[in-house]
Amino acid sequence: MKLVAAAKVRKAQAAVVNGRPFSESLVKVLFNVFVHIQQNEGIDIALTQIRPVRKVALVVMTGDRGLCGGFHNSVLKKAEDRMTELRDLGVEYTVESVGKKGNAYFKSRPSIPVDKFIDAGNVPTTRKAQVIADELFSLFMSEEVGKVELVYTKFVSLMKFNPVIHTLLPLFPEGEVCGMDGRCIDAVDDEMFRLTTKDGKFAVERDVVITATPVPTLQFEQEPIQILEALLPLYLNSQLLRSLHESTASELAARMNAMNTASDNAFELKRALSISYNRQRQAKITGELMEIVAGANSAIS
Repeated sequence: MKLVAAAKVRKAQAAVVNGRPFSESLVKVLFNVFVHIQQNEGIDIALTQIRPVRKVALVVMTGDRGLCGGFHNSVLKKAEDRMTELRDLGVEYTVESVGKKGNAYFKSRPSIPVDKFIDAGNVPTTRKAQVIADELFSLFMSEEVGKVELVYTKFVSLMKFNPVIHTLLPLFPEGEVCGMDGRCIDAVDDEMFRLTTKDGKFAVERDVVITATPVPTLQFEQEPIQILEALLPLYLNSQLLRSLHESTASELAARMNAMNTASDNAFELKRALSISYNRQRQAKITGELMEIVAGANSAIS
């Protein structure tokens, strides 16, 4: 299982690394178009509207198989902590569970409201990501939820993968997303792209890194609003597909490490048992020799 996971994780890692430049470039294009519309036309886009949040949708991404250490427990604990945080803030929530392990976990806990159970499969595809994107788009546009957050495991390296929270909707909020009572409901470690200002200029803030706004170099042959409406579904799909790739790569890396640890433990157990067996065998042989010697001495006497 270690060798199989190691072979698969290389492909998954390549998918993560190859997908990040596209997602980051798409974010830059969206940001340019969005700034142009805001500055020149002042049009509000539905997916970027900030409204008081009554309910939050949590998209919890897990895997389909076990034997991968604490991979599933860590992301589920992250989701539980976020639910507790929202309850303390007086904000309702619903769960979109992605993955068989998460589905089984939430089905055994009827007290947690789950909107839909989704089987993502072992290989992330654009079609699977689109199914999730359509469901989330419907929830947000119908104003059933005012915020959509992804809870998944971010792939850092073969030895490190961290459960994270990333706000998917609304896009590029200016300032904080607040509940009905005006209190901020953003997660402390949210990886949300945030539209802010620095020294009087627009900037994109992600975590604690502030990047200056790129100078707009786009020439629009169509209306910017039409381009943005075409790019937003692509953005949702790409972000969800990237999250699925990150989660899959993290799961395979966790399984590889878990199987490596299991192999090491088995080897150590075998060594300890061999030593114990040899000691008992030697003790038995020694005892038998002593009995033979004692019997011989008795016969001579």
